[in-house]
Amino acid sequence: MARVGFIGLGAMGFPMAGHLAKNGHEVLVFNRTSSKAREWLKSYNGTSVATPSDVAKGSDFVFCCVGNDDDLKEVAIGDRGAFQSMAEGSVFIDHSTVSATVSRELEIVATESDFAFIDAPVSGGEVGAQTGQLTVMCGGKKEIFERVKPLIECFSKSCMLMGDSGTGQLTKMVNQICIAGILQGLSEGLMFSEKAGLDSSLVLEVISKGAAGSWQMENRGTTMIKNEFEFGFAVDWMRKDLRICLEQANEIEVSLPLTAVVDQYYKDVQRMGGGRWDTSSLIARLRKL
Repeated sequence: MARVGFIGLGAMGFPMAGHLAKNGHEVLVFNRTSSKAREWLKSYNGTSVATPSDVAKGSDFVFCCVGNDDDLKEVAIGDRGAFQSMAEGSVFIDHSTVSATVSRELEIVATESDFAFIDAPVSGGEVGAQTGQLTVMCGGKKEIFERVKPLIECFSKSCMLMGDSGTGQLTKMVNQICIAGILQGLSEGLMFSEKAGLDSSLVLEVISKGAAGSWQMENRGTTMIKNEFEFGFAVDWMRKDLRICLEQANEIEVSLPLTAVVDQYYKDVQRMGGGRWDTSSLIARLRKL
C-alpha cells in the first residue's frame, strides 16, 4: 500500500480518490473548496490538508485532476504548489485535460528536481470515474509508468502508455475530436428521424446493433430523444478541450474543419444557456433552428 495525495475533488477526482482509498492506500486530499474535502471524508478514509504542498509531503505518488493549464500550474508550481514538497523519487500523475505544452514543461521541472511526472488524461466521464471504468492515456517514461499503473488501475478499465511526455494529452485530443464529430452526426441522425416521423427509440434499437453503433449512441441516444442533458461532460468543459485541440492543430499545421464547426455549434448551445448541459445537447441547437 502506498501513501498517495490527490489534488482536485471535482466530479472526476472525488470518486477517483475514493477508489484509491477503498483499495487500502493512505490518501491525503486537497480541494480549493474545503467543504468538498470534508464531504469526501464522510465517504472515505483519508486526511484533508490545507495546501497542495501539504499533499505532497511524505507522499510516494501525487494525483491531480483540475480544470485547465492555469489551474494545473497553480497547484503544481504555485506559491503553495505540490512541487515544493515532492520527495526525491516520488511521482506526480496529472489526470487533468490540459495542453501537451504545459505537461512537457512540468515534466522538465520535475526531472530537474529528482522526481517524475506522468500526464494521464482520462476518458469515460463521471460515470466511468464512479464505477472505476475510466480509460487512461499516459505520457512519460516507461519505468515510471510501470510504477504508477497499479494505482491507476484502481479506477480504470484501460491504462496505456502512449509515448513520451505530452503524448497522453495528445491522445486525449484525438479522443475529443472524435467525440465531437460522433455527437454531431448522432444529433443530425436523430433530428432526421424525428422530422421523418420515425419512432426514434426503435431507430436507435436497430441501428445501434450495426455499423452506426457507438458508446455515445448507447449511453446518450435515449436521453437526447427526451431532450435531457444532465448526464455527462459539460459543454463548457468540452469547449475548453476543443480549444486545446484547435490550438495544437494550428501548431502542427493540421486542418480540423469539422472540429472547428462543432466547436462553434457548442458556442451556440452556450448562448442558449446550455453551458452546463452535457455534450449530447448539440441536438437542442438543431431543434431550435
